[in-house]
Amino acid sequence: MASAVAVLLLGLRVGGALAVAIPGLPDPGPVTAWALPVVRLLADGLATLTVGLVVTAAFLLPGDGRSVSPYGWLLLRRAGAVAAGWAVAAVALIVLTVSDLLGIPVGRLGIATVVSFASSIAQGQALLLQAGLALLVAVLARVGVSRGLAAVAALVALVGVLPPAFTGHAAGAGNHQIAVSSLALHVLAAALWVGGLVALLMIRRSRQLADAADRYSRLALGCFVAVAVSGTANAAVRLGAVAELWQSRYGWLVLGKLFALAALGALGAVHRSRTLPALRAGRRGAFARLAAGELVVFAATVGLAVALSRSPTPVTQNPLDADPITELLGFPMPAAPTPERLVGQLLPDMFFLTLTVLGVGGYLAGVWRLHRSGHRWPVARTASWLAGLLLLAAVTNLGVARYAYVLFSAHMVQHMVLSMLVPILLVGGAPVTLALRALRRPTDPQVRGAREWLLLALHSRPTRLLTHPLVALGIYAGSLFGLYLSDLLGTLMRSHLGHLAMLTHFVVAGYLLFWVLIGVDPGRPRIAHPLLVIIHLASMMAHGFFGLVLMQTTTLIAPDWYVAVHPDWASSLMEDQKLGAGIAWAFGEIPAAVVLVVLVRQWIRADGREQARLDRAAARAEATGEPDDLARYNAFLAAAGRAGPPVPAGTAAGDGGFVGDSGPPGDGVGADGPAARAGDGRTAASGPT
Repeated sequence: MASAVAVLLLGLRVGGALAVAIPGLPDPGPVTAWALPVVRLLADGLATLTVGLVVTAAFLLPGDGRSVSPYGWLLLRRAGAVAAGWAVAAVALIVLTVSDLLGIPVGRLGIATVVSFASSIAQGQALLLQAGLALLVAVLARVGVSRGLAAVAALVALVGVLPPAFTGHAAGAGNHQIAVSSLALHVLAAALWVGGLVALLMIRRSRQLADAADRYSRLALGCFVAVAVSGTANAAVRLGAVAELWQSRYGWLVLGKLFALAALGALGAVHRSRTLPALRAGRRGAFARLAAGELVVFAATVGLAVALSRSPTPVTQNPLDADPITELLGFPMPAAPTPERLVGQLLPDMFFLTLTVLGVGGYLAGVWRLHRSGHRWPVARTASWLAGLLLLAAVTNLGVARYAYVLFSAHMVQHMVLSMLVPILLVGGAPVTLALRALRRPTDPQVRGAREWLLLALHSRPTRLLTHPLVALGIYAGSLFGLYLSDLLGTLMRSHLGHLAMLTHFVVAGYLLFWVLIGVDPGRPRIAHPLLVIIHLASMMAHGFFGLVLMQTTTLIAPDWYVAVHPDWASSLMEDQKLGAGIAWAFGEIPAAVVLVVLVRQWIRADGREQARLDRAAARAEATGEPDDLARYNAFLAAAGRAGPPVPAGTAAGDGGFVGDSGPPGDGVGADGPAARAGDGRTAASGPT
């Protein structure tokens, strides 16, 4: 911690964040000037430690049945206390940030001012959300010891480190699509990397350290790559030019982070090549010494990162002559669309690019693993998955993504592709089946690997609820009406995080519905094909009705957004909205027809498989001389036909009623037959005693 504070203070001085206040301008005073970066460093450190503790307890350590291990329990208890401190630090940051923005000393701030900032300003909302998530982690870490609860706490902690990433330099700079998404990825990977190492040092006396360190090593390698790529992309946006690396104070700090990252990469290589084998041999001292030295470098790097967040960037965030469209969109207003511009004017988004790279790499790695083990994987499934991901990357990163911000019609094209074409192709890739076949089981049965967590997720109650056909249909159809017939679209378009969430929802909602309809992965509910056809027809009707409603409406959708970004070269807002409505009404015909064909084909194949099963059973019964299911069923029908209608309860034999399986009265066998008249006390059906 001392190295972090020392580097922070040095970085603030070098980066110009501690410039002398200009007379006449509001000055928050020395308390805010010095306390704000220090508390920011404290909050980041506590957040990183919380993430490392809960992730290690949930995923890196073996469990004890359904509960975490004793060392996992210890880490969870410590995580609860650390997360509570994280929440307090986040609340303190709200107060200090208000003081810094308004230029008012902390002692003169009113409660109403702080509450207004936390509830209505993006930075305040992000910090308040972070404080709430940190408090939730503190509660989850203390209320139970189940591994599932620990996993939930880990996911909440990972989400909790993200809100501040969507404000500050990244959100205020141009090109939000790279700056914001790359910073979020950077923060997330760094928290996993650093926090996991601290957690391992806390369990250095455990016999499970070697295996946990081996699993952490693979995680750390992925985090190193993510930190390097996302940090480079983010620095490029903020610097504006390569020369700024050595010509600006901000660039000097970036160079310092690059050198620290290189040093951490070298230390990680030493860990993998030397200390991991030493740990397996029982020598823990080398790991503790190297990890402690690595943490010193990590702490200094975190201090540099906080200094960077407080230092002015070469690319001015809020110039006096700023273009309002660029401030709003993150890029200038595009020219009138042409086929070349729709494809050629790239708008890279780090979030969807990362998803595409991970999806392609992970899928191909799974196929290669199956191939090496001698198993085949259908080429059609691979092609379907890759086509879906490439289409996802194209519609979110090519020029069409620019026009989707300013034209409702282009946005509707993007929506239809993401909610129909992309999910259908991804479902056709059967990724769950591939993962279950390719992922390896851990050698320790008490360790839950990716395959075990996937199986638990597939059979969990939330999955069963979401994959209920009516729920999946309701999410898909309800989001259409809820988004466009309310003020939600304009709200989401004004925030990069909201925009990402909206596009992600399109893909997830479509994937959920089509996974239920035509998916082949395990975990889907078993539903009769006639019912699936009815559900699909219902989705088609809902989609068509939605398009018809849009075509008939005379009210502008999200007027606050589209009025602000409406291009001069475009048609009127209402004409463009009508065009988008027509696209929504007509676009789904071909994908819906394809899904219907696939459904009918699966129905026919399922009937064929059932008939083949019956034929095999009949042949097996004929060969063994035993009756098969069909023969037994036919015998049952024959017996039921001979039995006739049953007698009502309490009917006497002499009433002309019928007891047994004989013929009608008067034929010599029934109630009036010889046996009944003989007075031997037996019914006809009873037979000889």
